Amino acid sequence: MVHGLLWLPLLVFFFWITWAGWNEYRKVETYKQWATQFERAKYDIYAALGQVDRTLTWGLPTRQGLIDVHTAELDQVQTITLFVKADDVFTQNVKGTAKKGEAVIQLNLKDGATPQIPFTDATLAKQWHEFLVQYLETNHPV
Repeated sequence: MVHGLLWLPLLVFFFWITWAGWNEYRKVETYKQWATQFERAKYDIYAALGQVDRTLTWGLPTRQGLIDVHTAELDQVQTITLFVKADDVFTQNVKGTAKKGEAVIQLNLKDGATPQIPFTDATLAKQWHEFLVQYLETNHPV
């Protein structure tokens, strides 16, 4: 009886880890289907981001698909700012749910809105930032 009680938490842990793995697998499979419509896309636990032509689309990945989906036209972007977390503090004041990640790309739109896209990997955020800045510079309508 004692042995059974000792093994019960381990059994519960194995069931939980199996469920968590299956849940993440479903998220990734859903993202793969969603990402096919974009020229460039990224996925992490905080946000999925896709770019096609001059449109950025991002949202929170779930097993059923993206929720809290936002879209921004690059024609409406004035500047793009990259915030990177160092020692649990962002380089500048970052508000909202984006505080979770290691880096945040903030789009400063012409209408004054400042949507933020969180990243778990600062290196990937830097690559996206460089790409978007270069894209804006080379494809800016005159």
